[in-house]
Amino acid sequence: MCRWLCRTQQTSESHLSGAMENLSSEKVAISNPADISVIIGYFLMVIGVGIWSMLRTNRATVGGYFLAGRTMTWLPVGASLFASNIGSGHFVGLAGTGAASGIAVGGFEWNALFIVLLLGWLFVPVYLTAGVITMPQYLKKRFGGTRISLYLSVISLFLYIFTKISVDMFSGAVFIQQALGWNIYIAVVALLLITALYTVTGGLAALMYTDTVQTFVIIVGAFVLTGFSFAEVGGYSALLAKYSSAIPFNVSSIDVQRYNISPHCYTPRQDAFSLLRDPTTGDLPWPGVLFGISIGSIWYWCSDQVIVQRCLAARSITHVKAGCILCGYLKLLPMFLMVFPGMISRILYPDEVGCVVPEICKKVCGTEVGCSNIAYPKLVVTIMPNGLRGLMLAVMLAALMSSLASIFNSSSTLFTMDIWTRIRPRASGRELIIVGRVWVLCIVAISICWIPVVQAAQSGQLFDYIQSISSYLGPPIAAVFLLALFVKRVNEAGAFWGLMGGLAIGLCRMGLEFWFGSGNCIFPSQCPFIICGVHYLHFAIILFSCTTVLVLLVSYCTEPIADEHLHRLVFSLRHSKEERKDLDLQLEEKAQRAQEEDKGRGTELNNTVVVAEEEKPSICQLVAGFFGLHSSSPAPEQEEPEPEEQEMPDITEDPLWKNLVNVNALIMMTAAVFMWGYFA
Repeated sequence: MCRWLCRTQQTSESHLSGAMENLSSEKVAISNPADISVIIGYFLMVIGVGIWSMLRTNRATVGGYFLAGRTMTWLPVGASLFASNIGSGHFVGLAGTGAASGIAVGGFEWNALFIVLLLGWLFVPVYLTAGVITMPQYLKKRFGGTRISLYLSVISLFLYIFTKISVDMFSGAVFIQQALGWNIYIAVVALLLITALYTVTGGLAALMYTDTVQTFVIIVGAFVLTGFSFAEVGGYSALLAKYSSAIPFNVSSIDVQRYNISPHCYTPRQDAFSLLRDPTTGDLPWPGVLFGISIGSIWYWCSDQVIVQRCLAARSITHVKAGCILCGYLKLLPMFLMVFPGMISRILYPDEVGCVVPEICKKVCGTEVGCSNIAYPKLVVTIMPNGLRGLMLAVMLAALMSSLASIFNSSSTLFTMDIWTRIRPRASGRELIIVGRVWVLCIVAISICWIPVVQAAQSGQLFDYIQSISSYLGPPIAAVFLLALFVKRVNEAGAFWGLMGGLAIGLCRMGLEFWFGSGNCIFPSQCPFIICGVHYLHFAIILFSCTTVLVLLVSYCTEPIADEHLHRLVFSLRHSKEERKDLDLQLEEKAQRAQEEDKGRGTELNNTVVVAEEEKPSICQLVAGFFGLHSSSPAPEQEEPEPEEQEMPDITEDPLWKNLVNVNALIMMTAAVFMWGYFA
């Protein structure tokens, strides 16, 4: 028996040693003239497009730099939406989760086909008529005050740095390490600096034109790799037949006994080819896939600065809708270009991609919790021929740089327009542009400093990490934006306390999960089941519901906002031609009058506007007393007319083009329903 165990261990070590030799020899595969020429050619092309776009657009104004002068047509809008969304995190994360658990992760992509239509048809028309550049600006116009817009600015910048930028850097580093064997710091710092360079110099126009080129490169390169992958595995029928038996050979009986490894830890799931899975035992349960993902998608696609800013740069609402349709069609592709290749990678390289023994995983990919994240890079460095391998590296660099550049530009917009203008209210347009460019450099510095944290916090499945963090912080924002657009009765107090309550609940779950650890198949988390046992997608539904109830409860227990403050700020009043009286301007005027009167009388300064409150039901009095709420809506008889607004944005559409985009939207939804039904 002892002899058999020793021989088994020696065989496992010998197999692992051979695998390590093969892997190390492939890490420097991209070193031939053909690959290097393709990469250099790609960079020259991107730089040329960036210079051309800089010369043809006006970058000396705030609108020109941050919104590309509102001159973009549907093609760059749709391509930029797709490229901004599809970063290197998608290639690594989608393929990795597909390798680990099957096609259900593709539901995140196909859900976006419906939500992106909400963006173009419901949300953007209101943003345009509101005349805003950033999402915090919209909430400030809608509710008045500064605390909600300031909160949204800060939480958005936080999410950009610690989820989007860190995830893209980590996933890009995984690919570069597998493909080139470069030092992670040298590679990522160089990419960040190059990306920051054309972000700082070009503004949004340069990003959107280069995104159009990079979208083409991303799709072509991914199609090529998908073709080679299916040819290698033997076609789609072979994928269906072989995936269930993609079990690592280097799991010895000694490892099973030492770590008490259950077979389900290294055996592919039986429901791997199902989109909708069991609501209790599924890794992505169907209620969460249908409803939880939709909540996160509304936050990301309809209220995130990176995405909405691309739509606000369009020359008309028709171009916005057409761009959203193009993005929706492109979102059909990741399932076939990323998820399926990830599953093929597990079939071809089960020992590396499907490893489960901590020591083996540590040697293969540098982390003990699993190596599914190397699924896509592993395909690139092993099955692609010279030249095309360089094209795929260019694809990954395109995806990484597109998403990072979009985040840099949008975060600079948020910081400049919503935070710097608070510090210097009278800042000139030139100063705002300079501050926006300097902030990009600051973001780069913070991101570089965050690299060691990203390395230490490697997750077995990168895409799950992204979505779980979004599920803890995004639903309250989604709830407030939905209610702000479609429920006129919602006021500032309700929105603010809804955001605060939702943030507290989300942080409690996220903090405890980080404290106890998310665990893995071999080392389960010690987090109590009542807290961490609820799937993060189900938690998103609960958090969204709690926030909605809190917003409505507080709003209905406090004074409403008059319609004269809501013209063109809510969906039902988007076509209104009435003059809108800005809440903040009204309150500022009253504060100035009160200050002057108090100075004249020598009394204490009082900036609040007192309004007689109507008698409220007892539950409303309890709610108002608990939150310290008092009516703050200005009395109509005290309001003075405001100077006429600037020219109102035009959201009218030509009937022919309006009907054309509507028909295309129906066709796209039909295709999406068919895909969901076929793979459900």
